[in-house]
Amino acid sequence: MKLSVMPSETGYGEQEQDANTALLELDKGLRSQKVGEQCEAIVRFPRLFEKYPFPILINSAFLKLADVFRDGSNFLRLCVVRVAQQSRLHLDKILNVDEFVRRIFIVIYSNDPVARAITLRVLGSIAGIIAEKKDVHHSIHNGLDSHDRVELESAIYAASCFSAQSRTFASGICHKLADLIQGLSTPTEIKLKLIPIFKHMHHDTQSTVFVRQLCLDLLPSYPAKSFLTVSLRTLSQLAAASLVNIPDQVGLLLSYLSHDPRWSVQMTCINDLCLLARKAPHMWTSDNLDILCKQCRGCESPELLAKRLKILSILFLTQALMLEDQVEPIAALCSDLSHHWDVSVAATAVQIRTLLAKWYHLSLVPKLGGKESPTLSYPRIIFAAQNVIIQCLAEETQPAVQALKMILHCVCNMSDKCPDALQGLIKTLIMALQSTKGESGLVLCRCLVSLGELRSEELFRGRLPLLQQLYTDALNQEESCADGGVSEKIRHNKLIGLAVLLLLADRSGRSCKSVGRSIHQLIMTSPWPAYLIAHQATRLNCHETAAEIFVKLATQVASEHFYYWLCGLEQFCLGETCLADITDESSNLIPCLSKALQHYEKGLANLKAASTPSHPLLFPCDYMRLRADMLHSCLVLLSCLATIRTCPPPAIAPAVALTLGQELLRCGHMATEMQQCSAQVQQLSTRYAQLYQMSFDADPDSLSKIKLIQQQCLLLGHVMDCLILNNPAYSGSRQWNLIGGCDAVEGSSGSNMQQAKRQQQTSDAILRTLQSVLTQTDGQSISHLHVDCLVSACSGMMKLPFGFPRYFFQALQSTSIKLAISPTPRNAGEPIPLGTDTQLAMKVEGVIQHGSKPGLFRKVCKVKLAVTSSCAAAKPSTSSKPNEGDNGTTEGTWTVEPRHDYFSVQILLSLSVVGTHTVNVEASVVDEDGNCWQTGPKLSLLVKTYEELTVQQRQQQANQQANNSRS
Repeated sequence: MKLSVMPSETGYGEQEQDANTALLELDKGLRSQKVGEQCEAIVRFPRLFEKYPFPILINSAFLKLADVFRDGSNFLRLCVVRVAQQSRLHLDKILNVDEFVRRIFIVIYSNDPVARAITLRVLGSIAGIIAEKKDVHHSIHNGLDSHDRVELESAIYAASCFSAQSRTFASGICHKLADLIQGLSTPTEIKLKLIPIFKHMHHDTQSTVFVRQLCLDLLPSYPAKSFLTVSLRTLSQLAAASLVNIPDQVGLLLSYLSHDPRWSVQMTCINDLCLLARKAPHMWTSDNLDILCKQCRGCESPELLAKRLKILSILFLTQALMLEDQVEPIAALCSDLSHHWDVSVAATAVQIRTLLAKWYHLSLVPKLGGKESPTLSYPRIIFAAQNVIIQCLAEETQPAVQALKMILHCVCNMSDKCPDALQGLIKTLIMALQSTKGESGLVLCRCLVSLGELRSEELFRGRLPLLQQLYTDALNQEESCADGGVSEKIRHNKLIGLAVLLLLADRSGRSCKSVGRSIHQLIMTSPWPAYLIAHQATRLNCHETAAEIFVKLATQVASEHFYYWLCGLEQFCLGETCLADITDESSNLIPCLSKALQHYEKGLANLKAASTPSHPLLFPCDYMRLRADMLHSCLVLLSCLATIRTCPPPAIAPAVALTLGQELLRCGHMATEMQQCSAQVQQLSTRYAQLYQMSFDADPDSLSKIKLIQQQCLLLGHVMDCLILNNPAYSGSRQWNLIGGCDAVEGSSGSNMQQAKRQQQTSDAILRTLQSVLTQTDGQSISHLHVDCLVSACSGMMKLPFGFPRYFFQALQSTSIKLAISPTPRNAGEPIPLGTDTQLAMKVEGVIQHGSKPGLFRKVCKVKLAVTSSCAAAKPSTSSKPNEGDNGTTEGTWTVEPRHDYFSVQILLSLSVVGTHTVNVEASVVDEDGNCWQTGPKLSLLVKTYEELTVQQRQQQANQQANNSRS
């Protein structure tokens, strides 16, 4: 099978190779007589597996490595062990497992104990595919009886790996491990390595109970610090895996946490309690919480107290423990600790109060008839948080910074619960920015931005001069580079944060005067922060300010593609600035739309010039193309409405429509034009839906922006149908549910939420106006009221803010699929021959490639393959009569779950029509919620079918030719 159709990324200076060539090159290195070249070839195999994770290649490569392991030195065997450990995700793609194990297992009979130890290591590394092989189990048992230290430790490693994979092996070796641990001849270091194997003994209840009792017996017998920590950690991991004895294990850990004063033991207990709190918070009992609260009240060490409170914060991340009799004592404890002198303790206590208040108001307040707890009221929590913030800012330590991040995160979560209490907090944060430097200042800035995106007009009212002074000071500091020990990254991010605060506080239309006055100084001092500020300006609809920055930055870049990219952004911002000039009377609506459309067309031309093969800019081009098409559709619609004003339908149009039974004739000669406008708007909505489905890697805010714009198209089409086309499907109260049930704000945050609310208000106003016009003009022909309503709806939508989504500039998640189809033609572009009486056996293999943050927003659960075939040049069959309805087109869909980012499907296609067929295979992915995303790619395969004649048919054909020759 040829795998060269799979393109892949190559490093700098490396030549692109296909899988076969790369494997042959590594095989050449393995056959070298120099140990260095052999070692280099071996260590390059994991990267080969990542680039080409095909079963045929991986199977062949591992067989070659097994030969090296069998015949090579111990050093090369160690290299093979490292390859097996680094390639565990690809082990299940080995086809000849028995042959692979046979070549490796032969070394276990060597007289060299080091060779046997390495063999046990590699067998443990591949335990996932040989978990039930009895001869390997026997070799591990023998290795545990070895007197060689190296072989014994390798056997322990292999026993741990096989215990995690095989229930049979875990049950069989359980008692042997117990004898070794309890034996007096076993060294202490070996016992410490044997105990952690017990964490895998969760396959059956009998083994779990036996192991737990054994470890409990070891605790008083071996009170040393090392034994206690290992035994407690093993018991906790066993309880978390088996989900039994969790309350008992929590009680045991709390007991040692209270009575054992050794620091390492206490830290082990705290870490294990955090593990059990994350794993099964619902299995904690009231007694466990009572003991933990008592320990918190009596703890003198602030570090241990903060870590104990961390356990409570993990427990209350869910409402599993929201018991009425437990809430008040814990809330009172955290209320007292909110004023602790240690910032970590105080911040964690406020965090717990925030979580308790959240679940308390959701679950317990309705049960108690609306009665609230004083310690869990949001104003009191915000007041305590303000005191902790001041306390954190007074210190300049890393724990204080972490506590500040925690407390500000709680403040952002409570911002919508108690907006009245935020004014004093905002004043405190802005005043603290004047004297705060370093990372603390950056954290304050980000918190203010998060709060300001929700209610910037209210929060920053009267504080604009102070923000302007802070921004000027940061800009001057950037120009003088007098950082005072502050890193450049923190300095740049703080400058960007202050600029965003000004964009929120000093917006007038689509510009910000405070940032616009210092654009030249900003670009000369910090061009990259200036670009990021312009990026934020486009998100916050300050397009005029962003255009001024982009046009000046365009002369500062050295790449031609960057120049066109910045010029394109400038044109888009200028287009949105033209839309901001639309008046309330909509008298200049058409000129503004025309100017905006011109800027968008120029921007799209620049965007195409900025595209490169490595960065094709698919989403930016599609997103702005749709925006330009929407402007064009609105412009065409307004032109048609202007024609209705000058040449309205005749007065007899309603009578004609009633006589002929065609309601569309009420529009007169405008029926065709309005139908075209409606079709364009509906097509725009469909294209936005397609863009949404193609944006698998987009963040939730970007997806909600696409959904909001799609709803604008749907609303405009709805108004056109009601007013002009008179679609009877829209009538009465059904009009009010078009936008009311919109879930576009789901997943939105910050400024995007504000945009969704503003669009909701505009949509409701348009629908109310529509209902009023329909009531006034019931049964009448098209009049100026219908036209004014449509113009008002179009103007209202064009005046809505249009921010550029984050996915337009940056993709935080990257997912792509590479496909390979077999059989492949001998030469490129040459069709594959196939008889009509046989089926095409096609195998589709694929690899899912990820970026640096796989699964950040959504994960690939399934891959859906859509296969279609069409016959371009069909020929009539000689053996059967041609079927007029058979055009040679077949369709099918196959769904497969990828395993370790690899999938393969075997497909049989019946191509019964003689001719040249084009088989298309298109891939799409299904996420964990069941949503299908059209990610591509799409591959094609040419197949030329011919008709095979049987012996009888050939004889008949020869007789027919002979008869023709005689006649």
